[in-house]
Parts: sequence; structure tokens; C-alpha cells
Amino acid sequence: MAMDVTVRQLRAYVAVLETASFSEAAKAMHLSQAALSGLIKELESRVGVRLLDRTTRKVSASIVGEIFAPMARRVLSNLDEALESLTNLKELRRGLVRVAAPETLSCTLLPELIAEYNNSHPGVDVRFDDVPIQEVLAGLQNGSTDIGFGPAGVVPDQSMEVHMICADPLWVALRSDDPLAKGKSVSWKDLRERPLLNYMPNIAVNVLSNVPPRHHPKELVPVHRVNTALSMLRVRQGAVICPSMAEPLVRGFGLAFLPLTQPTVKWKIAMFVRNSASLSPAVESFRDFTLDFSLNWAPRGIERRRTNERRKRV
Repeated sequence: MAMDVTVRQLRAYVAVLETASFSEAAKAMHLSQAALSGLIKELESRVGVRLLDRTTRKVSASIVGEIFAPMARRVLSNLDEALESLTNLKELRRGLVRVAAPETLSCTLLPELIAEYNNSHPGVDVRFDDVPIQEVLAGLQNGSTDIGFGPAGVVPDQSMEVHMICADPLWVALRSDDPLAKGKSVSWKDLRERPLLNYMPNIAVNVLSNVPPRHHPKELVPVHRVNTALSMLRVRQGAVICPSMAEPLVRGFGLAFLPLTQPTVKWKIAMFVRNSASLSPAVESFRDFTLDFSLNWAPRGIERRRTNERRKRV
């Protein structure tokens, strides 16, 4: 049968044991001696046994009280630890955020975003998975992922929040010996004759639907990863379409990278978040941080490209 024992009663009991004095225990708890004595009487009444032996000279635990004392201390210690953990979670001194994104974002935006977030919230553990977009959405649906990133054209489950965070123009990667690489930009019409090494899911819906059909590439060579597409392009003719933010990645493969125009098509990036009713404070903070941080992504990308152009002219 459960007994209606309060935390204040237990704290009063432990305080008396630690000070061996009702008056000192009352001072420690900022209570009057009468109030403290009342709490001890209530506790002994609830448990139905005397816990303290009192004389005019001293106060000490009874035989039963000696056995009960470590249990009371353990209960209070566990409660204090639980409350401290809750405070840490609330104040973001601790926490966990599970993030997932497909490869293109994993190689470009996400490392910078996570590094900046960790600088502001060093106690929060951000665990990142670079997986195909299908696995990003599956993780959000089964609860193994808190926040996902991917193309905005991918429609997730209705239980998720969808936040547009960036619209980045598509550029084209070419071999340096490709005649088109000598220009300042490439049109979709010019690109039509080259095999398109394509890693993008739903390219027809997300990209080619914005391009006149007469300018669509004649041949699509499907691959699963952007690194695979860029590696293949180093050893064969063709082209790879990437968002402009992927410039450092493309340059790392020794490839030319030019704006893709007529028309300019933007790759819309979204953040997918599990229903906010079930979010932890850490996940909420990462979501809000991303929304603020994403406002500077496009300007940063432009500045990086300008810096690269200046370096090439020097």
C-alpha cells in the first residue's frame, strides 16, 4: 500500500540526521523549528513508526530510522538528479538531435550548419547520417530521425513540418577539355547532346519540368551518388548538374563548373521536421537555428563564388 510521503518530509528527516539537531536542520531548510518538527511528525505518522530518538541532549535515528535513512537519501538523490537532467535539457546544456540528409547536402551545407550549431550549443549531441532521400523520409516516419533535409519536391508524410530553407541555382559540371567549359555559362540547349550523369531523384519533376522539352538531355545515365557521377565525369564525356553550393566539391574533382541558364532552374531545399508536439528542446533549437542560419546561405554562396573568381584571376 502506497504511503502519502512528501519530498519536504524526507528532506526534513535527512536534514535532522545530518545536523543531529532540530534547530540546525530548521535553519538549513529556512523553516521555523515548529514547522520542521511538524514535518517529522507527519512523516512518522505516514509510515507508522518512530524514525528518530529524541532526548534533551541529542537526536538520532531509531533502529528503523537507521535502515530507512539510506533509502530516503537515495530517493532524494535520484529526484535531484532527474530534476537537474530536466533543467539541462530545457536549457540546452544536454540533448540529442538526429539529423539526416542526402549526399549533396552532406558534402556542402550540413557540415557548416552543424559546426555553427555546435559552437553555440556545445552540450547538444548532433548525430548526422548521410543517406539517400528515401531513407531520410523513412527515418522521420519511424522516429529514428528528428530533422531531415532534401529536395523540396519530395512530399513527406503530412505529420511532418516542411520548411523551405534555400533555393540554389543549378550549375553544370563539365570536363575541363569540354568546349562548353570555355564559356561563362551553359544553356540547356547546349547541354542537350551530352549524356547527363544523374544522381538526382525525381529529376523529371523537380528539374526538367522547368525546362522546355526540346532542350531536355537526350540521354540520362542514372547513378546513386553525386560523388559517383563526378568520378565518372572525370573519365568520360558528359555532364553533371549540381546546385551552385556544390562548387567546392566539383572543383575538388578537377572539373569545370558553370552556371546553367536559359532557363535558370533553382534547386529548392527543404527541412523536414517531425511533428513539433513531440520535439525535444534540443530538436526545437536546431530547427530554429537552421531557419535563422539558412537566411545567410545564399549570400555566403555568392561570396564564395566571387572569392573563387578573384583567386582564379590572380
